[in-house]
Amino acid sequence: MMLIRFLLHLFVFIGALAAAGALVVSIVLMLRFPPLMIAVGSACWLLNYLLKLQRKILTKRA
Repeated sequence: MMLIRFLLHLFVFIGALAAAGALVVSIVLMLRFPPLMIAVGSACWLLNYLLKLQRKILTKRA
């Protein structure tokens, strides 16, 4: 049981390190290539707009 718990914590730690590394690499790439930053920014804006629109539609139905 102790070994399984250790392996679980190890995999969670490795996953957290991988996620942090991916975040750092994506930020460096966005700073290095401005069109990528524009694309990510516009994608975030579009997602925000669509979520607001969906929330507005769902509140009208209720």
